[in-house]
Amino acid sequence: MHPRTIFAAGFLILFVGGGARYAIGLTFKPMVTEFGWERGELALAAGAYLVVSAFATYLAGHLADRVSPRLLLNAGVLISALGIGLMSLVAQPWQALLFYGVVFGIGSGLASLTPVGVIITNAFPARTGFANAAVISGTSAGQLIMIATLASLLVEMGWGAVYAWLAIAHLAIVPLLVFALPRRPHLHATAIARGALRVGEAARTRPFWMLLVIYAICGLDDFFVATHVVAFAQDRGVDALLAGHLLALMGLTGVVGLMITGLISDRAGPAWTTALSFAARVAVFGLIAVDQSIPSVTIFALGFGATFLVTAPLVVLFVRDHFGMAHLGALTGLITMVHQIFGGIGAYAGAVIFDATGTYDAAFVFLLAVSCLALALSLMMRQATLPAATHARDAKS
Repeated sequence: MHPRTIFAAGFLILFVGGGARYAIGLTFKPMVTEFGWERGELALAAGAYLVVSAFATYLAGHLADRVSPRLLLNAGVLISALGIGLMSLVAQPWQALLFYGVVFGIGSGLASLTPVGVIITNAFPARTGFANAAVISGTSAGQLIMIATLASLLVEMGWGAVYAWLAIAHLAIVPLLVFALPRRPHLHATAIARGALRVGEAARTRPFWMLLVIYAICGLDDFFVATHVVAFAQDRGVDALLAGHLLALMGLTGVVGLMITGLISDRAGPAWTTALSFAARVAVFGLIAVDQSIPSVTIFALGFGATFLVTAPLVVLFVRDHFGMAHLGALTGLITMVHQIFGGIGAYAGAVIFDATGTYDAAFVFLLAVSCLALALSLMMRQATLPAATHARDAKS
């Protein structure tokens, strides 16, 4: 397969998946209002999705090192179509938990950025950071274009139509993926010969645990905001349609952030880029903790959006540089799993805090504190080097 064809397939998967992934944030308040649910009841489905998709992502990482990318990614897209389509029929919280949290979670994890990142890393060994950032921008582009379109659809036809059209979008790309994805996984014979670290070996190193903490905090931040920003904006007086478009515009700033990330990471390495991302998060969480006027809500959403998914293309660079290429899928899948699990905690805990206090203030303060910790750990990763980094660079050449 030509690298550009593989890139196009990966971008398309993440584009459609990006729209579906954030749809629950768009439909969150209309659903709880229509059914009279507490926010925590629907947020439980969002949290379950992140936990289930986390384990599915870890499985997909292992499989990406061994099985056909074509089979793996198409299976994920089809399962995603089933789960997101059934969401249009829900009437009880347990149904949202099953359809979105479990079925869509499995499909989304299998067709996630982890297996896509593995095939892109193999296809573009020279400019890995930029190529991964560019393909992952498909998620942000999907958030921008699809969520903006679905926000208008929501106003006209209701939240059920949002999920029905997302299912159709998933099914529409399957025939294209059959021809665009490679049939066999790439085998890293050189990296294996040079002694790249397995998961158990990597787990005995300090950088591995530092990365897990960084990505856990990133997940808390990401999915608290993605799940609650539209409802929060409406609580602060933003019109429902404009709040939905605000979520979509976060996708636009996300594309900009990802492109900058790709350019910087190939030159300065992933640690500096991660630190820059968390410095920006510290600034916007600090702003919203002290001022929740509509202009500040807008700055918060768009500023955070610029950092959203920035660390996603960097995980393959961290793994490559510290642990080698032989078990790239397994290690990136594990780190992404931790990110997703803590994302589920962030999505659910945000709703629990709101239901208990009537505001998100405590959540903003907590996320400000842990983002400061992630910033410090990111800077420490600059000194955390392993012999595997040399092995990985040798394998690349």
